This record gives sequence, C-alpha cells and structure tokens, in this order.
Amino acid sequence: MLPVLLLRFQAVLAALWFGLVLILALMVAPMLFAMLERPLAGQVAGALFRIEAYAALGVAVALFLIERRQANMRAVWGRSSRFSIELGLILAALFCTIFGYFGLQPMMEEARAGQGSFSFGLLHGVSSAFFAVKGLILVVLTWRLITRLGRRG
Repeated sequence: MLPVLLLRFQAVLAALWFGLVLILALMVAPMLFAMLERPLAGQVAGALFRIEAYAALGVAVALFLIERRQANMRAVWGRSSRFSIELGLILAALFCTIFGYFGLQPMMEEARAGQGSFSFGLLHGVSSAFFAVKGLILVVLTWRLITRLGRRG
C-alpha cells in the first residue's frame, strides 16, 4: 500500500511542478509585461522565477528520494536497475533549474549593470531555453509517473 501512496504523491508533485512552470511561462510573465512598466514587470517576474527555482529544488529532492526508493525496490525484485528513466528526468529538470536560474541569474544581473562578457538578451534567451526544456522534461516525467501509477494503482 505504501508504494502506491508514494507513487501517487510523486505523480502529484511532478504535476504541480509542471503546472507551476507552465503557468509562469505562459500566463504570469506575459501578463506582467502587458500590464506593468517593463522594469517593474522584470522585477516581479524575477521574484516569481526565484520562488519557482527554490521550490524546484525542494520538489526535485522529494521526487528524487521517492524515485530512488522505488528504483531500489524494483531492483531488489529483479525488475530493473537502480537507475530509472524517471530518475534521469528528475535530475535533468534539476540541472535545468540549477544552471538556468542559479548559474545564469548572477550573470544576467552583471549584464544588466553593464558588466560581464555576455549581453542580457543572450543570457535571458539561454535562461528561457532552459526553462522551456525543463517544462518539456516535466511533462514527460509527469506523463510517465501517471502511466506507471495506472499500471500499479
């Protein structure tokens, strides 16, 4: 019973993370820039993306721990290895967060201040690409977890 509950919790966490990314990218950020002056919209969007980045760290750790437990149990039962595709997807989404936000954000601040080697526009584009890739990874992860749950639950 516990593994099914963990699978459900894991699927819900992944879906919530994907939903947060989707809403920020497709609704909140465009609405901010449509309704507010550009500098204020950028500040508010930056604050929201910072919240998402820290939430992503927590959710990714929780998903990783649950998936690691599930993968270990499947390996003990001889059904697969200790590394799963879902584990790889979680780590890939985590990498997108770490590099796309925590790695590029300080460089974007330098570029905004006229320092650094790269333009703000270039860094913003790369950061946006990582955010989009993270969204794609999360939709695949969510789909795979829901499919797995359907087989088990």
